[in-house]
Amino acid sequence: MVRGAAGLVSDGPLRDSGTIAEMDFPVYCAGGSAPLNLIHHHAIDLNVPIGCGGVAVYPGDVIVGDNEGVVVVPHHLADEVASDAADQELMEEFILEKIKAGAALPGTYPPNAETRAAYAAWRKKRGA
Repeated sequence: MVRGAAGLVSDGPLRDSGTIAEMDFPVYCAGGSAPLNLIHHHAIDLNVPIGCGGVAVYPGDVIVGDNEGVVVVPHHLADEVASDAADQELMEEFILEKIKAGAALPGTYPPNAETRAAYAAWRKKRGA
């Protein structure tokens, strides 16, 4: 969009589809990255370990979801994962600012050493 493209077409799903859908930019794709089948989901018990989407889920685990899907974070890892996730969110905010300002995608995402160094300086400047 920033570089003058009229839209995006993909035969696969996209991350951040909710944010993308809100943009004034046509996107045609196979959908969000985590489809759900409601036919097989219904409650039969509470507070017992289960398997969901091939993942073990135990009482007390932390469940985090957005428009793309859901992840299960084991309770004993929640603080560590939350810290890493907060840093990742900041990194993605920085990367999005760079892309919107016209930075080329290669090297910006995934970030190369130069982008990581610029991110560290940006984060330090923000006091994060």
